[in-house]
Amino acid sequence: MYILGQGIKNIWRNKLFSLASIATMSACIFLFGLIFSLVLNFQEMVHEAESGVTITVFFDEDITEEEIKALGETISQRAEVEKIEYISAEEALEQYIEEYMNGSEEAAAGLAEDNPLADSANFEIYLNDIAMQSTLASYIEGLDGVRQVNQSVVAANILSDFNKLVGYVSAVIIIILIGVAVFLINNTVAIGITVRREEIAIMKLIGATDIFIRGPFMIEGMLIGLIGSVIPLTILYFLYVKIVAYIGNTFQFLADILSFLSVGRVFVVLVPVGLLLGVGIGFIGSVLTMRKHLDV
Repeated sequence: MYILGQGIKNIWRNKLFSLASIATMSACIFLFGLIFSLVLNFQEMVHEAESGVTITVFFDEDITEEEIKALGETISQRAEVEKIEYISAEEALEQYIEEYMNGSEEAAAGLAEDNPLADSANFEIYLNDIAMQSTLASYIEGLDGVRQVNQSVVAANILSDFNKLVGYVSAVIIIILIGVAVFLINNTVAIGITVRREEIAIMKLIGATDIFIRGPFMIEGMLIGLIGSVIPLTILYFLYVKIVAYIGNTFQFLADILSFLSVGRVFVVLVPVGLLLGVGIGFIGSVLTMRKHLDV
């Protein structure tokens, strides 16, 4: 309790620097949370786009239904496969009539007896990760009973590269923000050590342990990190709800294009990560400062 009390007193003694550190930490965590929310939503949108990219597998003309079933079971065991849908020749014809002939009943009746897509039965294969598409397609091409494999190479490359770009840019920004926050906390704790230098010397003379002397400064850094995390996370929570509701109500035409994650799905991850990040930055900043300025 003494160490905790001294840590709080250190913050109060250096109000100006403490407020500057808390403000900087809040700005860093706010930007981190903003980027984190955007990245989660981008990844969800990319994942939805990826879910529409499939590998289409066509069979040999003389293949039997039993062989098709066995082939599907073999492919479904692969780690890359999320699910497989079998489209028969009849279903392929129905899709063709619906898409290109506006569902014309006369066209359906005329083609029913002589199906031009008799050899178009296929598997539509959905993947867990679109980056695995080429590997899976190469494997399927080597299986018996497979006549042709169609894959969307361009779409896969674009989505995969976009995912990587978002990840790299986010990582660079977050590292810069963490560096700025550590620097500010470093300075704040250094000022506290300077102010209490005589008191620390007396404590050492009467036999105070290292942890007894260092403890208040660690508490100071961690409290600054905690306060600097709670404030922006609270603001972000209400801001996210308002922005998603505003976009949904004002730009209704975007509803079919953009699908935002619910506030619960975002903040169930963001809150613990943000708090741990804030406290961790505060702890690391104070430890680095003590090693440089505090000889105990």
